[in-house]
Amino acid sequence: MPLNPQAQQVLEMMAAAGLELGGDPAAVRAFMAAAPRPEGEAVGNVEDRMIPGLAGDVPVRIYAPIDAGGGPLPGLVWFHGGGWVIGNLDSADFACRMLTNASGCKLVSVDYRLAPENKFPAPFDDCLAATQWVAANASALGIDPTRIAVGGDSAGGNLAAAVAHVAKAAGGPDISFQALVYPVTDYGVDTQSYQDNAEGYLLTKASMEWFWGHYVNTPADGADPRVSPLRAADLSGLPPAFVITAEFDPLRDEGEAYAKRLKGAGVATTHKRFDGQIHGFFANPAIDDGREAAQLVGEALRGALGVPAASAAGGAA
Repeated sequence: MPLNPQAQQVLEMMAAAGLELGGDPAAVRAFMAAAPRPEGEAVGNVEDRMIPGLAGDVPVRIYAPIDAGGGPLPGLVWFHGGGWVIGNLDSADFACRMLTNASGCKLVSVDYRLAPENKFPAPFDDCLAATQWVAANASALGIDPTRIAVGGDSAGGNLAAAVAHVAKAAGGPDISFQALVYPVTDYGVDTQSYQDNAEGYLLTKASMEWFWGHYVNTPADGADPRVSPLRAADLSGLPPAFVITAEFDPLRDEGEAYAKRLKGAGVATTHKRFDGQIHGFFANPAIDDGREAAQLVGEALRGALGVPAASAAGGAA
């Protein structure tokens, strides 16, 4: 399928702005921080707070949907993308607001430590600690401890999958669902989709090599299932999953391979490929497919966590 025209426009705007994923991480972060951000949806409540982690406090942002209703809500612990090197609570805010209303969940967005200042396993450790904290404090947060999901996009999808693995092996916390949006699932850049989409579609083979070089300590880390969930020996017993991939994305094949392996292991898994789309399209206000993808994730969460379908106004029906 040809490249989506709206995705092409986004690529042209990014090129005109001079965005390059490489060089000094601090410079890339500063560039991203200075970029204008779209105004997100209104939600019921937003709270920034610090929670305990293994190496100090971890910032989180907690969102409640517009129409929360009575009683505890399901919880979604969300990990932003950015190759473990860039991204923060603000960069994830637009998507998180949309997901909060679309899913009917109380969403906890996690500002995990970034590489290369904090290499593997630091970002993962923060995400696991945040998930454990949400489970341990569910009642105080107004969250049902029996209905907690994890999710994320790109590197955040990698972290969500890894948290689900470790939680299963450790016997908790109990995770009910995983929402994985074009997730990184394997250390390496040698799939067919890496060859097909090596450059020209925002995320490139070279930029993924840059991200990997900052995240792992040595190539040996790539064999760790917390880095490469696709390499885990056993995927059985993991929570149900919804996996989104994009046609013109270097990560397409590994995301789809992970969905296939989950299904083969008996895990209830739904996969949706957005043909014509690029990495980064999810929840993008300039791309209609991005809004649709966020709504589909919300619907999948509602179905898995027992939340009534959203009304036209964005609340529960």
